[in-house]
Amino acid sequence: MRMNGCLLAYTDTTLLRNLVRTKGSVRDTMAGDDRERTELIWQLRQIVGEDNVALDEPMSKHTTFEIGGPADLFVVPETTEEVRDVVAACRQAKVPYFILGNGSDLLVSDDGYRGVVVCLADGFTNVSIDGSEMTCQAGVSLREASEMACELGLTGLEFACGIPGSVGGACFMNAGAYDGCIADVLKNVRVIMPDGSVETIAVDDLALGYRKSRIRDDDLIVLSATFALREGKPDVIRARMDELTYKRESKQPLDKPSAGSTFKRPEGYFAGKLISDAGLQGYKSGGAGVSKKHAGFVVNLGGATAADVHTVIAHVQDEVERQFGVRLEPEVRFLG
Repeated sequence: MRMNGCLLAYTDTTLLRNLVRTKGSVRDTMAGDDRERTELIWQLRQIVGEDNVALDEPMSKHTTFEIGGPADLFVVPETTEEVRDVVAACRQAKVPYFILGNGSDLLVSDDGYRGVVVCLADGFTNVSIDGSEMTCQAGVSLREASEMACELGLTGLEFACGIPGSVGGACFMNAGAYDGCIADVLKNVRVIMPDGSVETIAVDDLALGYRKSRIRDDDLIVLSATFALREGKPDVIRARMDELTYKRESKQPLDKPSAGSTFKRPEGYFAGKLISDAGLQGYKSGGAGVSKKHAGFVVNLGGATAADVHTVIAHVQDEVERQFGVRLEPEVRFLG
């Protein structure tokens, strides 16, 4: 527990038992005996504070799909040192962990996640400006970053105005839209390496490609990103953002929870057109379905489960492959 910057130790055994008052999930899946499990929870609360560790946290509250069962532990660090120490504690306890941003490309199992979710969307939201360079911590949303750039008269991030992801997630997958992508404006990223060291890596060393990066391949944790923007006129920047927003709103099912484009663009094709041509627009299973507005989106029609979404995705993949010989690859990530 934190109080005035000091760490206080629990001595009351009732309070200590309350730290592990979970369903069978934590008890069944975390490594070691009860003492080791209790020690991990205790360590995490020492690192980030009692209020920043939640047990059995519903992941439906933390994904744009609004789907997902409970994570055994949900941790919100606020500093680089806290992220590093949380990850080190999980590794030492041999407990799986997952780094979460805005959850905009994520489908979490109905059974939840057997491990520790480390959320950067709440504690890593600072932005700094140096001339035409803007540095955003990993939890800053791309929408917020593009809005701030516009207000400052900095151009380059207009394409990102409607992307629902975080800066960290955008670097992880080299997010893009409307002929722009993160690689076009990124200068460098500050990351935690697998050995726990902190490094700043230039964009040319990130191997950024279509929905891929060294960050993803090497399990790096993005702490912040610096964008090299250009001076521009706020009214011109705003006009471009308004234009892209109109295009997005008129073509995409933004009124339904989803994880954005469900499938990657297959070489030589467009996923949405293949799905539409296969007669699958409007296909549904349970509470999930292929959007009638844009066939490239699988959406939560209301009360959808992760199993519903999986069923729709699998059916779309099978039918498109059967009819056109193209196997669609999901852009959505699966957890749990």
